[in-house]
Amino acid sequence: MKKVFSGIQPTGNLHLGNYLGAIRNWLGLQDQHQCLFGVMNLHAITLEQNPLELENNVLIAVATYLACGLDPQKSKIFVQSEVAEHAELAWVLGTLTPMGWLNRMTQFKDKIGGEIEQENKNANLGLYSYPVLMASDILLYNADLVPVGEDQKQHLELTRDLAGAFNRRYKTPYFKLPEPLIINEVKRIMSLQDGTKKMSKSDVSEISRINLNDSADEILKKIKKSKTDSATTIAYDESRPEIYNLLNIFAVFAKKSPQQIALEYENSGYGKFKQDLADLLISSLQPISTKISQLLDDKIYLQKILQEGRFYAKQIASKTKDDVYKIIGLN
Repeated sequence: MKKVFSGIQPTGNLHLGNYLGAIRNWLGLQDQHQCLFGVMNLHAITLEQNPLELENNVLIAVATYLACGLDPQKSKIFVQSEVAEHAELAWVLGTLTPMGWLNRMTQFKDKIGGEIEQENKNANLGLYSYPVLMASDILLYNADLVPVGEDQKQHLELTRDLAGAFNRRYKTPYFKLPEPLIINEVKRIMSLQDGTKKMSKSDVSEISRINLNDSADEILKKIKKSKTDSATTIAYDESRPEIYNLLNIFAVFAKKSPQQIALEYENSGYGKFKQDLADLLISSLQPISTKISQLLDDKIYLQKILQEGRFYAKQIASKTKDDVYKIIGLN
């Protein structure tokens, strides 16, 4: 069985974009592969976090993973900070990383909102070297496959480059080169308030996203307030980003093509379209929301899942770190 590694940052309630772009795709993998899914809280602190909220968000993330269908008998779930080898291997890989490779990473500039400036408080070393830690996350478990969206593909290429750089420097084929597993069934899910921006947990506008633990009333409110445009007809047109995004979301849950949905609602008006979309999302997501609440009421069970995941991850990670240290002469 091939090894699969992936994870999501616990920086708030997981949302529709996380579900359609990542978690839903994980479900089929756990029946075919050896899967390890992390709650990536070391990555989360590259931006300022409230400590109590971050700790609580870790449990929310675990509950959400399970509520969406991850089976702890098939997939191991762990918290990144509880396996110190992630940071230790990241340091080793950092010594192999040319500055030029990091300067090419487009997500860094996206996250800091522009160029690197001394006054830019968001431009910290952790955020800059984030891709090296991500490479450590993957290589630590010698993952064969990494489910990634298009926005993370560049980081996986860096991971492959670093694996090759290590192997060449120390003249050993120790690290395998992980392959991206890109699932193209779903278009990237965008903000409900700006169809040109990805749906994000860090967006200050709560109505920009559908959280997986939103109530029926919250989902209805957010869909009704979602941005469209001034056109009188509904059409699947990428130059109309807001309705294009809503049609993509509708299509996934209706199990139809977005073009077919557009034809069905072409002259129905936005009111009916949004009401039907909200009803569909509520019926699809409410079982997940209910399960999240139930799981969060049983924190002993969640901690048991994490304890098992930590033990499993630590066994693999400690061997990799020991091997690497021996190869480079650290012990």
